[in-house]
Amino acid sequence: MPIFGRRRSTDPRLAPELDDAELGRVRRQLSGPQLQGQLDVSAALAEQLLQGAGTNWDRRTHRLAVLAQVATPALAQVWRRRCPRDADPLVLQSWIDVAQARVAGALEDPQATVDRCRRAAELRPEDPSPWVALLAVHRMLRRPEPEMYPLCREIGARDAWNRIAHLEMLRYLAPEECGSHGQSLDFVAAVREAAPPGAPVAGLELAMLTDRYRAALAAGGVTALGARRRWGLPDAEAALERAVRDWPVPGFLRHAAGAADLNLLGYALGQAGRIREGAAVFRALDGLVTVWPWGLDGEPVQQFVFWQEQALVG
Repeated sequence: MPIFGRRRSTDPRLAPELDDAELGRVRRQLSGPQLQGQLDVSAALAEQLLQGAGTNWDRRTHRLAVLAQVATPALAQVWRRRCPRDADPLVLQSWIDVAQARVAGALEDPQATVDRCRRAAELRPEDPSPWVALLAVHRMLRRPEPEMYPLCREIGARDAWNRIAHLEMLRYLAPEECGSHGQSLDFVAAVREAAPPGAPVAGLELAMLTDRYRAALAAGGVTALGARRRWGLPDAEAALERAVRDWPVPGFLRHAAGAADLNLLGYALGQAGRIREGAAVFRALDGLVTVWPWGLDGEPVQQFVFWQEQALVG
């Protein structure tokens, strides 16, 4: 039985929904042409999908993040007109705003997005997802730290180990944005010390190490030449050892994006020259590919297949 409960397949494939088959069906529906009739149907499907997550906030934020990549503002507007007192269409619209802004390079109307997040938080005060979207908006706007941490506290009070929120703060605290290497290290160390084993933030340290490795490569020159040696530093070796030992074990990674973290581990092992240790990782993934980080070096499925073959040789 595959580690994430999916049917077995031998063909590597991109699946943004990961092991969430219900999410995959809705994502494919939303990816097609969306005339008025389809918008009504798609809005109803999105509504059912988010309601189906209940108070599993980890699953809910994963579903929102995936839907926001394919849903349109028109879909959210149709849903809002039908359910004007419902928080979900407001939340989805906010996540769509952020997803589209990351492609365009800027938010079209930052204040409108902020207002939608705030209104959704009022309508459903127990839900962390409006606050996660608001944190992403503040990061995009490069707001100062004193404005970021109150949002983190709101999220933490509702979902202490929210994966997406922690990744947002990790990138915000990076030297390329509003922080420094020291702040990133302190943040990751504090999370690693406090988080329970297998929490949704399990991949945070590897994400930081991968970001730093890629930044060194991008710097060029001597820095790029020494980039791979970063994986041999004690903190990186320890992080890889912990992940290789625990993550592929069935039942250890239970969060919605566990397969995404396994993809990150497979990539990191390859870059560190330890790809043979990734055999169990690739077997657990059973061909399920994520764009990040494989897309950093080319077409994601091709990169995945190359490193999978290296790991499984012999």
